[in-house]
Parts: sequence; C-alpha cells; structure tokens
Amino acid sequence: MTNDPTTPVPASVPAAAPASVPDSPFRPEPGDRDLAPQFVLPLVVRIERAAPPPRTDALETAARAVLVMLGDARSTGDGEWAQAMRDWQDARIRKVVRRARGAEWRRAEALPGVTVTGKSAEVRVFPPVPLDGWPKDLARLQVSGTDLDDPEPPADADPAAPVLWMNPGLDMSAGKAMAQAGHGAQLAWWELSDGERTAWRDAGFPLSVRAADPARWTDLTTGGLPVVRDAGFTEIAPGSCTVVADHPALRRDHR
Repeated sequence: MTNDPTTPVPASVPAAAPASVPDSPFRPEPGDRDLAPQFVLPLVVRIERAAPPPRTDALETAARAVLVMLGDARSTGDGEWAQAMRDWQDARIRKVVRRARGAEWRRAEALPGVTVTGKSAEVRVFPPVPLDGWPKDLARLQVSGTDLDDPEPPADADPAAPVLWMNPGLDMSAGKAMAQAGHGAQLAWWELSDGERTAWRDAGFPLSVRAADPARWTDLTTGGLPVVRDAGFTEIAPGSCTVVADHPALRRDHR
C-alpha cells in the first residue's frame, strides 16, 4: 500500500508551489530536487480485521488528512512541523500509506500527528520524516497485504463540492489509490487562493473521490485542471494519469 515515489504534474504552475517551474517538486524530469535529502509524508490507515473501512471512505479520508496537515498552523511559519514540511516540499513529494490495527494503531496514535475520521475510516497523518528515518513504530507497519472494497457503489459526487476523479482504467491497491488521492488534494490546495483555502478548511475539507466516467476521462485530463501523473515505480506504468483534482474554484479558472 505504497506510493513511493510518485510524480504529480499540475496542469499549470500552482500558485502556492515553488515559483520556478524548473525547480518544481512535481517536475517530471530529474533535477536539483532529486539531489536534496528526501522526505516522505507518512499516513496510517486503521484496518481492523473485523471492520475494515470501505475503500472510497478510506480514499476520501486520506485526501482530507493530507489537507489537514497542509492547513495545520504547526505546518507553517515557525510551527513545530514547518521545517519538516519545507524539507519535504523542497525535494520530491512522496507519500506512503501503511496499515495498522489494535496495538499497532494505538502506538501510532501516540506519535505526533493528526487523526482524521471519515464515515468509518480513520487515517492518521504525521509530519514528514526522512526517507530512511521512519520512527520504529511506523517503520514496522505493513505497506501491503490488505486491500479494501466498497460494499455498495458510492453515491454520485456532489457537483458543488471538490471531486478527485480517479482514472477508471487503472487498477490500484487501496494504499496506492489513497496516496494518489492525497496528491490530487495537495495540487488543488496549491492552486487555490488564500481565501479559498481558508473557506475549504473552515468547511472541514469536504470532497469526494470517484472513478471518472471513461467517456469523460480525456476531457478531464486536458481541461486545465491539476493532473497527477505517476512516476511508475510501483504498480502502474510511468506517466500514467491517476487523478484529476476538480475543485469548484478551479473550474471557474479553467473552464
């Protein structure tokens, strides 16, 4: 259940991303950021044997967890997580999803971070850590081995709210899809104005994650909205478009 590393590529330079395209953490070609110390944003999803969360709920909760970390006061300015966040965003953007249950989950909850809950899913997001410097209670957690399903098809997405459209032609594990959804949410966040971010945060980061209609996928990926492209290190081919971030404010800008 990993996504390490993946290269999301925005359709345009994000307003809050590094200003120089050649120095962007989402530039697909190798660059100076690959020479910087590499960090990863850890996410841990709670998967109890008797009651695993539905897949879509887990994806949506993971995406909101990334947004919660980005919008947390501790992640900016002189906050206690701010330097780690800057180090992470100065290099390649990496996210890794691991799973925990029982005592594993309780140990993860004891570490600095934020737990985000969905309808039944629980995802804890932690400040970035060095790629080879995971806390032992996170490093011992499993990356793969458990997938998730939706007992019933999810309801149609609310067209008035942000939607992260997943590529309908790709078969991804739940963990990889959770990380990809997090990338899409991050790209949307970067392209919003400060006021739009505040409004989204104050509303609790409402969003949906849905598989796109195959007939609309090409239009979505070419319509000017942020697109996540995978680097191809795990599960899928390099350059695959995985997620389109469709936020109402970005629709006004791009459509």
